[in-house]
Amino acid sequence: MPYVKADVRDRIDKGGIPVNTSELDYAITRLINGYLAQKSQLAYAEFNEAVGALECAKLELYRRKLAPYEDRKMEENGDVFTIG
Repeated sequence: MPYVKADVRDRIDKGGIPVNTSELDYAITRLINGYLAQKSQLAYAEFNEAVGALECAKLELYRRKLAPYEDRKMEENGDVFTIG
């Protein structure tokens, strides 16, 4: 959860880079909060937009960075799937 200490919040709010997962969670939460705060109303559609953006960012990170890493590790260490 994004409940980090006040000094960490201040550093990140001033543009500091998160250095662990709690701080990253906080930074992402603040970004989404800012996005939602500028909406004239908050209903399901607005929250769905935010969740969709998060999901697409997650998928792009996986596609571009994690999948190639996993492919390299499979080549190095052998495949664990024995069927198909």
